[in-house]
Amino acid sequence: MCIVYLAAFLFSLTSEQCSSKLIEDSSQSFMERMHSGKTSFIYFGNHVNPTIKLFVEQLVMSADALQDYGISVVKVNCSKDAIANYCTGEKLMTRAYLFRGSEVLRSFDIDTVFDVNAIVSHVLFSVLFNEVRYVHTPAELLRVESTAKQNSDIVVGHIPVLGLPEHRALMEAAFVYGTKYQFVQTTGTLVLKHMGVVDPSSSQARLWFLHCKGVSRRSDPCPSTPMRKTLNTINIHTFLQLMEAPLVTESVLDPSEVDVVHMHLGVPVLYLFSQPQTQHLDRATAQTLALQLRGEVGVVLIHRDSPNVKAALKYNAAYRLPQEDVTYFTLNSAEGVVKLFKEELLQEHKLEDEEEDEEHWSDLDILDDEVSESVYRDRDLMLDLESVIELTSDTFQTTVTQNEITVVLFYFKWDAVCMAFIQSYIEVADALEGMNGVKLAAVNCGEWTDICSDQNVTSFPTVLIYRPMAEAQLYRGMLGTKCLHGFILLSLVSSPYLLSSSAEVMSFLEGDLYSKHMYLTPVRVLGLFSSTHDMGVTPFEEAARLLRGETILGLFAHKEAEQWVEGLSVNLPALLVSRGPGVPHEVYSLPSSSPTDLVSLIKQVELDRFPELTVENLPWYLELGKPLLLLFIGKEDSTESTKALAEIKRPLSSGQLDSFLPCWIHLGRTPVGRSILEKYLGFVPPLPVLVMSRLKTGEEVFLFPPERPLMAKNILQWIHDVQSGHEQPAVPGISHRLPLPCQSWHKVF
Repeated sequence: MCIVYLAAFLFSLTSEQCSSKLIEDSSQSFMERMHSGKTSFIYFGNHVNPTIKLFVEQLVMSADALQDYGISVVKVNCSKDAIANYCTGEKLMTRAYLFRGSEVLRSFDIDTVFDVNAIVSHVLFSVLFNEVRYVHTPAELLRVESTAKQNSDIVVGHIPVLGLPEHRALMEAAFVYGTKYQFVQTTGTLVLKHMGVVDPSSSQARLWFLHCKGVSRRSDPCPSTPMRKTLNTINIHTFLQLMEAPLVTESVLDPSEVDVVHMHLGVPVLYLFSQPQTQHLDRATAQTLALQLRGEVGVVLIHRDSPNVKAALKYNAAYRLPQEDVTYFTLNSAEGVVKLFKEELLQEHKLEDEEEDEEHWSDLDILDDEVSESVYRDRDLMLDLESVIELTSDTFQTTVTQNEITVVLFYFKWDAVCMAFIQSYIEVADALEGMNGVKLAAVNCGEWTDICSDQNVTSFPTVLIYRPMAEAQLYRGMLGTKCLHGFILLSLVSSPYLLSSSAEVMSFLEGDLYSKHMYLTPVRVLGLFSSTHDMGVTPFEEAARLLRGETILGLFAHKEAEQWVEGLSVNLPALLVSRGPGVPHEVYSLPSSSPTDLVSLIKQVELDRFPELTVENLPWYLELGKPLLLLFIGKEDSTESTKALAEIKRPLSSGQLDSFLPCWIHLGRTPVGRSILEKYLGFVPPLPVLVMSRLKTGEEVFLFPPERPLMAKNILQWIHDVQSGHEQPAVPGISHRLPLPCQSWHKVF
């Protein structure tokens, strides 16, 4: 049976189906199916609804795929045939069912089985529920190993996000090879650490082969071999074939005539020549190398005393790459040949795999494995959306036009990021409940695809802000409760706030007009114009509307505006920036620009000259593209930190650091700073510590010498030494692989 399924399995990868295998059941054929005892995946619907058009299209595709595994995919039109218990109730059109005969093995929300890969992977996982073990912890995996020893080998697959192509590939392999190996699936990071993964936060899918069948003693661990290629159907099949191949093949033929399975699977082959007098040692060397290169390189031991061997005596080894001739060389050590393959001959293949992995996971970015696992575990639970209006095609337009502000979240229930963010969204809705003029709503794009298409929503989760008679505004902030809550509160503030006298301007700049919003943003930006007839007023007003929720903007178009720039080297129109009471105002020229250019300018002038980097403000500072002069401190009020901050401000005020972005991170308030510092240097030195990161080019990171006092003159001298090439990078040779601050930041948060 395994061979039959394998043939169908591989054939399905390349064959094109002439017609759909989706079956449409009537009441009679449905009842006959219930008595057949066969496995069927059935969807019940009462009419062709455009909101579930995408799911039906994927259902048709899955019928072709699941047919190879003896599983029928069926659609029942409830408008024609009302099947009792399935064609009625709230779940109609939002549920699909997996039957074995008349028994329901599982039901699925259609948001969970969102495409053909998700349908196939979830259906096969349900069918194989008793055969594929799902483990959460190393202890659970060790129990599976203990049972498997002397009986069968184990295939362990780590799938960060269920329902994606990697999950399907693992389940298809389990269906084909399940009678031969024990398959194990996990989604958490604990097992990754147990398997020796250095960075368990990586979102890459992985596979291991545990050689348990040959382990005789229960106390001995099962040796493992990782699959180092991308987790897809062909690579899994190839990998398992390699695990079945002999660890070392012995031959009396010339390398050019040796035929081993590795060559047919597109894997390099290493040939080692054995002499009669050193045969025992040569076998041991071959075994050692084969274990180190298992799954990537085949090893063949050639007996040199055979008359069939034509290789020159000066060589003791050879290799053959796929589609190439044999290359002979002299092997000086086992370490040398491992280095040859690992660092040179296999490097091209590894780089291709890494590029493919990066491209595939770019949309997922860094999804936390535990979040994904919890989403999968709770995927059938109904969300508590009492404080959030769930919109439909019938209610969308009326809802977004009847409130002062309607905040709408567009999401998919199967997406881990959406499910993580929706909890924050509900918290914001609860906090704003009862506030006049503000409503929070949500659209499930898996169910109401027509709404999401009409609103041009293509990435998820997406938050749009709707106001009557205005275009929807995209929320661009962090996906968290605090950021979204603050954005909505600031959206209620008039923008721009129209000021009519110098007294009102002073009140605006000092924060009296918006005292209740001081905690949201201390910065206020004022546009100064000579009169309301100034041509720059209209673009400024449009820019203010685009920035609603992000900043507080005022507009003073009056002849008295001239007084606010009197004596300065700036003419009207101008921007006046206030950073709070007691801080001198900053004045900038306001060129004639488009609203979008003004938005960028306003965001730039809002930036502090010596900022504390936070999660929220980091992207705006990175857009400046300047090298970072970054001070890490532990306690802001400590003597050392206070002195270090003051010493950097001294050359900053004189313009000597204009080509840099001087900034600082408080590790107490922003714990991720510790991870960034460790990524930069490989360790966390005593604080405070100053580093320079050439962010724009991604070049080396430099550490201010800890033995030198952190004083202004020393800092300037150090910068000069770095620029002249007299200072060495903190971590020579590997600094180009260090992640930029924004990447580390995003990964942790």
